[in-house]
Amino acid sequence: MTTRLTRRRALPIVGGALAAPLLPSISAAQTGLPEGTLKILVGFPAGGGTDVMARLMAEPLKQRTGRNVLIENKAGASGTIAAEAVKNSAPDGSTIIYIPSATIVQKLTMAAVPFDPMTDFAPLTLAGTVQTAFVVSPSIGVNTLAEYIEWLKKNPTRQSFGTTALGSFTHFFGVMVGREIGVPLEPVPYRGAAPLAADLQGGHIAAGCGGITDFLEHHRAGKVRVLFTSGQKRTDAAPDLPTATDLGYPKLNILGWYIFLAAAKTPPAIVQAWNKELGAILALPDLRKRLTELGLDVETSTPEYVRERMAKDLAHWKGIIDGIGYKPQ
Repeated sequence: MTTRLTRRRALPIVGGALAAPLLPSISAAQTGLPEGTLKILVGFPAGGGTDVMARLMAEPLKQRTGRNVLIENKAGASGTIAAEAVKNSAPDGSTIIYIPSATIVQKLTMAAVPFDPMTDFAPLTLAGTVQTAFVVSPSIGVNTLAEYIEWLKKNPTRQSFGTTALGSFTHFFGVMVGREIGVPLEPVPYRGAAPLAADLQGGHIAAGCGGITDFLEHHRAGKVRVLFTSGQKRTDAAPDLPTATDLGYPKLNILGWYIFLAAAKTPPAIVQAWNKELGAILALPDLRKRLTELGLDVETSTPEYVRERMAKDLAHWKGIIDGIGYKPQ
């Protein structure tokens, strides 16, 4: 079962960061964490969503533990370079990774992945869940899924959608949408969310799929239109946006997540120490608010739950991938 977040003293937001003075630190001995600098690896470039979330969490972790906490970006191969680095790191808990399910799912979508998510890591905690958004260009003049379906029937040459990456949730979700609405949609690959958002705004492509964090600000500015998201319940980041389930398509429920992992064979006592410290900072109301604004529905868990969820979701995703007919590249 997922543990419930406990409420703790809030940290003020100053200049876009979490301010330090109000969070009491605890001694290194009390934390149970390893001595020396603690590193959190991020498998994506600085400034991206994963990096921003990790840095927001690193600051209160540093304040709470009194330790030096570094974010190290090892970008490349959709996060697998950083994952391999943690896999090969010393199993002493000094190096961990903040990693999305989009990296984990590559075990199913790539012919050769340099890690096994079930055996090469020691799970620490769930950080939260994220949803995929189905968006349309404002140039096509639709505001609802029903209107989009009618538009597709009148424009058979534009039955395609942009995906931020082939072999990803954003690819599979778009294909699933086409199957469910009875109008097959053809994926068009983009090199990330930024060029896709630009083409949607310019009317060069009618629709697209990406993480809710990729499009939420564009949606609020009227530059794209989010028709629905992929969760079973509405995201905390945008409770006004319907889910596919709300619209009568319960099969369109595909939920991603972020987790913390350490190297396999990390001592159980250190795993539990990380679980405790990460759970404590993720319970901070102001940090939770900032992460929610970025599109993360914050949720913590036991290490055992992370392993169970990975196994369950990998099996579920394999069924989706096999049903679509996608072959590992």
